[in-house]
Amino acid sequence: MKYYVNEECIGCGMCNGICPEVFEMTGEGVAKAAEGDVSPENEDAAEEAKAGCPVSAIEKL
Repeated sequence: MKYYVNEECIGCGMCNGICPEVFEMTGEGVAKAAEGDVSPENEDAAEEAKAGCPVSAIEKL
C-alpha cells in the first residue's frame, strides 16, 4: 500500500511526528510520503497519521 500527500497539506508535521518512516517534511514546508509501498510494520502508524491529518491531505493509493 502507498500513501500520497495532496496539495491540501498545511505543513503541520503531525504525520511526520507519528510515522517518520513514511512521511517527511520537504523544504517547501509541506509533507511528502515515501514513494514505495509501506512496510507491514509501519502500516498502523501510517493509517493513524492519515486518520489524524487535520485537513485530510493524506490519501491511500
